[in-house]
Amino acid sequence: MTEAVGRVRYSLLGPMKAWRDGEELDLGWARQQAVLAVLLLEMNRPVSVTALVDAVWGADPPRNARSTVQTYVSRLRRVVEPGRASTARNAVLVSSDAGYQVRGDPSELDVAIFERHLTAAEDLRAQGDLAAAAGKVDAALALWRGEPFGGLQGPRLEAERRRLHERHGFAGELRATIRVELGQNTAAIAELTRLIDEFPLRERLRGLLMLALYRAGRQADALTAFHDVRRLLAEELGIDPGPELRDLHERILRGDKELDGPAPMTVRPLAQGPGGGPEPVGPDGAHRLDRAALELALGVAQQWTAEAAARYLHRPAPVRLRWSSTGRSIAATASAVLGDDDATGRDDRVDLRGDLDDLVDAFRRLPARQLVILGEPGAGKTVLAILLTLGLLRTARPGEPTPVLVPLSSWSPRREHLHTWFARKLVEEYPGLANKAAYGPDAAARLVSTGRVLPVLDGLDETPPGLHAAAIDALDEAVAGGRPLVVTCRSTEYEKAVRRGGAILARAAVVEIEPVEAEDAIAYLTARRRLGEDRWDPVAEHLRAHPRGPLASALSTPLMVDLTRTAYADAAADPTELLDVARFPGPAEIEDHLLDAFLPAVYRHHPPAPGTRPHPSPRYRSEHALRWLTFLAGHLGRRHTHDFEWWRLADTVPHRTRGVVFGLPPAVLCALTGGLAAGPVIGLVYGLSFGLAGVVANARGGRPGPVRVEVRFRGTARRFLSRFAIGLTIGVALGLGWALPSGLTLMLCVVFGLATGSHVWLDIPADATRASSPSAILRQDRVATLWFALSIAVTLGLFYATAYTFSRDIRAVPVLGGVFDLELAVPAGIAAAILGRSLFGRLGSVTYGLAAAVMGGQVMTPAGTLATGLAAGGVFGLAVGLTVASSRAWGAFTVARIWLALTGRTPLRLIRFLDDAHRRGVLRQTGGVYEFRHARLRDHLVGRSGHA
Repeated sequence: MTEAVGRVRYSLLGPMKAWRDGEELDLGWARQQAVLAVLLLEMNRPVSVTALVDAVWGADPPRNARSTVQTYVSRLRRVVEPGRASTARNAVLVSSDAGYQVRGDPSELDVAIFERHLTAAEDLRAQGDLAAAAGKVDAALALWRGEPFGGLQGPRLEAERRRLHERHGFAGELRATIRVELGQNTAAIAELTRLIDEFPLRERLRGLLMLALYRAGRQADALTAFHDVRRLLAEELGIDPGPELRDLHERILRGDKELDGPAPMTVRPLAQGPGGGPEPVGPDGAHRLDRAALELALGVAQQWTAEAAARYLHRPAPVRLRWSSTGRSIAATASAVLGDDDATGRDDRVDLRGDLDDLVDAFRRLPARQLVILGEPGAGKTVLAILLTLGLLRTARPGEPTPVLVPLSSWSPRREHLHTWFARKLVEEYPGLANKAAYGPDAAARLVSTGRVLPVLDGLDETPPGLHAAAIDALDEAVAGGRPLVVTCRSTEYEKAVRRGGAILARAAVVEIEPVEAEDAIAYLTARRRLGEDRWDPVAEHLRAHPRGPLASALSTPLMVDLTRTAYADAAADPTELLDVARFPGPAEIEDHLLDAFLPAVYRHHPPAPGTRPHPSPRYRSEHALRWLTFLAGHLGRRHTHDFEWWRLADTVPHRTRGVVFGLPPAVLCALTGGLAAGPVIGLVYGLSFGLAGVVANARGGRPGPVRVEVRFRGTARRFLSRFAIGLTIGVALGLGWALPSGLTLMLCVVFGLATGSHVWLDIPADATRASSPSAILRQDRVATLWFALSIAVTLGLFYATAYTFSRDIRAVPVLGGVFDLELAVPAGIAAAILGRSLFGRLGSVTYGLAAAVMGGQVMTPAGTLATGLAAGGVFGLAVGLTVASSRAWGAFTVARIWLALTGRTPLRLIRFLDDAHRRGVLRQTGGVYEFRHARLRDHLVGRSGHA
C-alpha cells in the first residue's frame, strides 16, 4: 500500500485499488483499471495512446481502441480528481502531445516500497543483522494482497506480473534463508514447503529445505527430500541435481558437523504454564507446541488453498461480495464491540463495511477479534470464511493465533464444551497433532487452551434448530475472556435464535453479506467472454433495466450467479431464455431451472482437440451422475446432515438386508469349516450359530469409525515387546486350555506374539501439515483393516487347525450325551465375546460370545491328517477375517458400495466418482467429508428423489 500520491494512494500488489482520504474509489471496468495500472508503472513519463493500446490489448485490439482509451482516461480523471481540469497546475492525470501521464512520486507505490524493503533486507543480512533483515522481508511480503494487478490482462501487466512473481519468490527464499541462519528451522521448513510447491525445480530451495530438515533433527526426511528432487529433475528435465545439491546430500549422509547451525529459536513467545510463569522448554514444552502451531498453519493453508482452487474462487475472481454491519437488533453496541477507547458511552450500531479485500484488515481492527458473518442461503458465507482464513494466514503477524476453519454442524453445546469439541475436531482434521513424539501430549487441547488457534466456525445454522440459542450462549461463554472467534450463520436463523434465547456474542461485530448488485453479476457472467461474443448482452441489458425484476432477484446471491455461468458455459447455450417471463414468472422458477441445469452442464462431455491428450478424469453420463447424486442426497436428507462420511455408507442399506449381506458370507465359510472337520451336522451347527450372530450384529450393532494411521517402524521396539508379551500370554492360555503339546504351544505363542506386536507398527501420522481427506482416511483405514483382519485370521485359523488336529479327546464336563463340553465352550465363548465387543459393541459381545460357545463346545474326533486340519483352519480363519474386515469402516464401505453398485444406486468406484464430482464443483470437501457445494443443491436433489 502506498502513501499519498497527490491526494490519492494506490495499490498494485493485489487487486487494483485506489483511495482518497481513506475512501476507496470505484475504478470502473477491468480494461479501464488496466490503463491506469500501465500509467502508474510509467509514472511521470508520458505514454502515447498507441503504447497504451498495445500494453492493454496487445496484437488484437478492438477497432475503436484509441477512442476507448480516451474515454477510459476521461472517466479515470473524474474519479481520481473530480472537479479539477486536466490543465490545472496541480493536476495528477494529465495529457500532452506525447500522451497521458500520472504525476506523483513513484517511490510511494507499493511496488517500489516492496523493492526497497528487499534491498534493505539483503544489505542487513550482509552486515550480519539477521533479525532486522527478517523484519524487512516480512514488511515486504506484508504488502502483498494477492495476485499483482488482480485479474487485469494485457501484455505489459502480464510481463510485470511475471517479474513480480519472481521477486516474490525471491523474497520468500530470502526469508527462509534467514530463518535457517537464525536456527528457526521449523518455520523455515513450513516456508520452504510452500515455496517448493510454487517453484518445484528451483534447486536452491530444495537445498535449503534439506539443510533445515537436517538441523531440525530429521536426517531421514532431508535425505528423502534429495531423492524427491532427483526423481523430479530426471522426469521433467532429464538431468541430475547440480553439484552443490549432491555435495550437501553426501555431507548429510555422513553427518558432517559443519552443517550444524545455531541452536533452534522459538518463533512465538513462550506459553504460560499453569502457575503463570513460562512453560518449560522440554520434551513437552513450548517449543514443540510452537512447532505444532506452525505446522498446523501450513496444513490449514495447503488445505484451503487447494479447496479455493477446486471451487474456482480465483478463476477469474469470485463474485464481488459486499458486507456491512447488520441492521438487525441482534448485535452488541458499538462501545462493547470497539472498546471504551473507541466508543466510550456509545450505544449505537457498529458501522463496518467493505468487500472481500477489506475483511482481513477489518477483522484485525476489532479489539476482541470476534466476528459473526450472516447471509442468506447462497450468499457466500463459506467463501468469505475461506478467504478470511487464507488472508489471515498469508499476512500472519508474530503472536497471532492460527485460524482453523471447521464446519460447526457436529457440535452440540449441551453435550460438549466448545473448546473440548474444537480440540477433538483438530485431531480429526489434522491427525498428526495426536502424535505425542512430535508435538507432546494433548497438543490439540493445549493449542486451544493457550489461545494459539482461532476457531473459524462455519454454519451455525447447520446445527439442530432447537440448539441455536444454546449454541450462541455457549459460544459467548467460551470466548468471554477475549478469545478471537469467527462464526457464520444464515441471517434469519441467527436472528430467531437471538430473539428466542436472548443471548448474543457480547463483543462480536455482526456483519451481513449484501445482495449481489446487477453490475457485479454482469461482470462475473461476462468475465471469461471471448472477444466479439454478445450472447450475454441481452441479459446484461435486462438486469440494468430491471434491477428489481425476477432475474435480478434470482441472481442476488453468488450461488445463483455462479450456477448461471456454469449452466450456460457452452457456447451453444442461450442465456436469453432466462428472460422468458411466461416460462420463468418469478425468482423461484429461475432458481429451480438453474439447479436443474447445473449437473447436466458440469457433466457435459467435451471431446479433446486434435493432437491433445484426453483429460484423465473419468467420463460419467449426466443421467447416471444425476441418479447417483440424487441417491446420496436422499441418504444425507434422511440422516439430517450435510456431511457425506464414506464410513456411513452401510447405513443406506436397510437393517435386515445389511444383516444378511454382511453376515451370510462368513456363515457359509463357517459351515464349510464344520463340514470339513466333522461332517454336515457339525457344519450346520457352525453355520447357523455364526450366521445368526452375524446377521443380528451387522443389522443392529454399531461400528467403529475409521482409523487414521500410517505404517512406521522407527521407535516402536519397546511397545512391540510389550504387545508381544500379551500375545505370548494368550498363546500359552490357549495351548493349556486345549491341552496342546508343548511344541505347538510354543509355536502359537510366537505367532500370537508377532500378530499382536505388529499392531504397534500402525502409528498415528507424524505430520500436522497433512489435513484429512476422504481418500486419505480411506487408504489409512484400509491398511489398518487388512492388517487387523489378516492377523486375526492367521492366528485363529492356525489355532483352530492345531487344536482340531492335536488336542486330546478329553471331555471334562460333558453334557447332552457327551457331544458337548462346557470346559471347551466357556473359554471359546469368552474369547469370542471380547473380540465381538471390539467389533460391534455390547451386541457383538453377546451374539458372537454365544455363537463361539456353541461352536467351541462341540466334541469332535481329532483329524486323521494334518492336511485336513490345515484346510479346516484356513477356512475358519478366512471366515473370522472376513467378519473382522466387514465390521471395520473400510470393510463395511466396500461391501456396501458393491451392494449399492449391483442395485444401480451408486457407481462401483464410488470414491473416484466423488473425487471427480469435487473437481467438477458439484461437491466441496471439508476435511475428511464431502458436502454438496451448497445445501440448496442437496435439498433440490432430495426433492427430486421424493425424500422428506
